[in-house]
Amino acid sequence: MAVCLMVTLVLTNVAMSQKILETGSVSPMPEEWIDKDTGHKIVRLSRLQGNNASFYFHNNPFLRPDLMAFFHSDEAGDRQIHTVDLNTLKTTALTNSPSRKGAEIVSPLTSEVFYQTKDSVFAVSAVTRKVRLVYVFPADFKANITTLNADASMLAGTYATKEQQDILKRYPEKRDFFTRIYDAHLPNTLFTINIKTGELKKIHTENTWLGHVQFSPVNPKLLMFCHEGPWHKVDRIWTIDIGSREEKLMHKRSMDMEIAGHEFFSPDGQTIWFDLQKPRGETFYLAGTDIKTGKERSFQLSRDEWSIHYNIFKNGEIFAGDGANSSQVAKAENGMWIYLFKPDGERFKSEKLVNMKKHNYALEPNVHFSPNGKWIIFRANFEGSEQIYAAAINK
Repeated sequence: MAVCLMVTLVLTNVAMSQKILETGSVSPMPEEWIDKDTGHKIVRLSRLQGNNASFYFHNNPFLRPDLMAFFHSDEAGDRQIHTVDLNTLKTTALTNSPSRKGAEIVSPLTSEVFYQTKDSVFAVSAVTRKVRLVYVFPADFKANITTLNADASMLAGTYATKEQQDILKRYPEKRDFFTRIYDAHLPNTLFTINIKTGELKKIHTENTWLGHVQFSPVNPKLLMFCHEGPWHKVDRIWTIDIGSREEKLMHKRSMDMEIAGHEFFSPDGQTIWFDLQKPRGETFYLAGTDIKTGKERSFQLSRDEWSIHYNIFKNGEIFAGDGANSSQVAKAENGMWIYLFKPDGERFKSEKLVNMKKHNYALEPNVHFSPNGKWIIFRANFEGSEQIYAAAINK
């Protein structure tokens, strides 16, 4: 029976039989259950056989408040774009072509999902399911799109030289390529594509590995990017105005071994939030820089509360984190949880929503708030395959 995600919280007060289970203790888990360690309800949003992947934490997956895009892969590895209706949990396939699809970009304004196959960029309508060709990269500029601006007029991404691409091919594991690419100091280029005219503009080039390119959710001319590489060696977080080409550093390191990264915009576009450690692996904060004033504020977390990724609800009052295992930088002894955070003075006050001890953190959970603010959506493999879940914020 379909579960109405938007009203399930109402149903929790009705006399219903709800299984109380340790999350990941059986496979498969029921379609919904109460986590016995937290008391919070969990619903599996993905009902298709195979692997189902939600978007990276800073990529908006919501075409509407009740419609979310995701990737589905069958047993043969065929990866297609789908949507799930958050009211009914009905899934709809938007693509069916055999070619591999990259990028996680939705346009609520046009009800489209943008994706890339080899050198070609497409957009598929979530309403009609019609696919249109948006752009084909020239032979001498094979690049990748990563983001769409607020008025849906521009795509952006990065271009790297063949030498950098060859390093990735020779050393596919992050532990092998990460320092090599950083030390190579090869040219990287930020670019935009005008969706209407097809014009490609190279807006910034430097001999530094560039990544994490994100448009502001409200300012169509503001682009964020980062200097990739070992975090303790780089001043990582930057913005650039795609019109004036003015660059601005968002956070400058102030001590040895300080790190800042996994940056993301607040939904109102006024703040860039990031993981801050002073020094690395010792003291943990989620920090935010006001884009206009440069003023910073931060909330401290314990070692066990530190998360690989964080997110913020649109009201700016609650945050989420996806926890971590003991192999991560915080070396947490009890950090495998999906967390809800609320500011309490200069610290976060945490609440555990999901026990993730059966989850393999090689797959990062990448938390998102549902648009109505009642659920935290994440991905996990505690049932043996990759699936998408929602944890109720209220009990």
